[in-house]
Amino acid sequence: MIEIPELFGPALDPASGNPAKQLVILCHGVGSDGNDMIGLAPYFAKVLPDAKFIAPNAPHKFDGAPFGYQWFSLGDMSMANRLSGTQAVSPILNDFIDEQLAAHGLEESQLALVGFSQGAMVGLHVGLRRTRELAGIIGYSGILIGPELLAEEMRSSPSVLVMHGDADDIVPPENLGLTVAALKSAGVPVQHQMQKALGHGLDDQCIMQGMEFLARCFGVPLPKPVTNESLT
Repeated sequence: MIEIPELFGPALDPASGNPAKQLVILCHGVGSDGNDMIGLAPYFAKVLPDAKFIAPNAPHKFDGAPFGYQWFSLGDMSMANRLSGTQAVSPILNDFIDEQLAAHGLEESQLALVGFSQGAMVGLHVGLRRTRELAGIIGYSGILIGPELLAEEMRSSPSVLVMHGDADDIVPPENLGLTVAALKSAGVPVQHQMQKALGHGLDDQCIMQGMEFLARCFGVPLPKPVTNESLT
């Protein structure tokens, strides 16, 4: 039996001080770590005060670097390698999800996945194949891996938000349209936005739309209209 690596990384407890009513797992991109993604938690916590946020480090050390992690190697940039890499790492993230839900006494309907770049690829792949439907999935600057397999392999259709910068020189922005088309074809409810003059990263609008999306997914009323002032 193959041993599944245990993930670990920074976490932020509910801002309310109460036991967690929701769980948000944040998946980082290649060469980064959980400390990068946990930076989103204080913003999302403004609309989800009862949510716990966890940003696990990916299970593998970043290729050829003294720091950083990756979900799978991109030494081969082909889509075939991305598919095999995503498939290989999926049991690890699924096991982490199961552990965290059990530890907090929560169900899939109280969980959202948020991923950036490679983390978005893995989050979309895993989230759409969970038997019990998640509250939602956010994919920033990512790709839907193996779109031709989705209709056959998906087991649930949680709400999805995907966003991409039109100046992204790492993950080509045309992937947004391909991802949206594949999700719609499979019957997945998807919202999408192409951000002008944004490279491979997030801007205030990405964060604000993420805040609003998560609040809707969890059925939590927004405390006030989400504006740029909400991010300060």
